[in-house]
Amino acid sequence: MGGELRYEIAQNAYLKLVLHALKHKTSAVNGILLGRVSPHNDVVEITDSVPLFHSHIGLLPQLEISLILIEEHFAAKGVSIVGYFHANERFDDHELGGIAKNVGDHIYRYLPQAAILLLDNRKLEALSKTKDRSPVVQLYTKDASRTWKLVGSDGNQLTIKEPSANVVLLDYISTEKWQDVVDFDDHLDDISKDWLNPELFK
Repeated sequence: MGGELRYEIAQNAYLKLVLHALKHKTSAVNGILLGRVSPHNDVVEITDSVPLFHSHIGLLPQLEISLILIEEHFAAKGVSIVGYFHANERFDDHELGGIAKNVGDHIYRYLPQAAILLLDNRKLEALSKTKDRSPVVQLYTKDASRTWKLVGSDGNQLTIKEPSANVVLLDYISTEKWQDVVDFDDHLDDISKDWLNPELFK
């Protein structure tokens, strides 16, 4: 996928994923990116996200069930799965691992513009000092050889739709907003917990 394709993530979709990772700091976590490809095929608009798991994230049956439920729910809203989010277990691990690539490959089969976002703990930790407006995630897309490649960190291929998202994120970190995030693991443990997180930003 050439360099002309851009990715734009909505503030709430972005915040939900980062807060999910903060809630489970000692675990690897993952999530699904939802949205659409623009009519001109030049922007992938990430409009929402669903936090998936924080334990046993490599288990296929749970992943398949969650993907089916997500697709069924969001198809009615005119959005589909456009990518995958992953945060590694170790703070100093900045590599895209096998599980992330496998899930990304699965999504790529249906959408060649699919992206993987990997949490960058260095950027997240530095946020309070730098006041950076760029996302605290790394963008991976498939290149011509069909391998996942880190897209340049010049900051223009992945943007947050609302420029103040990191200011909001810092506010949420200070108020421990991450405690309110519900993922699929939580829902499977207690079905009264809603994986759609409808109250998270109200």
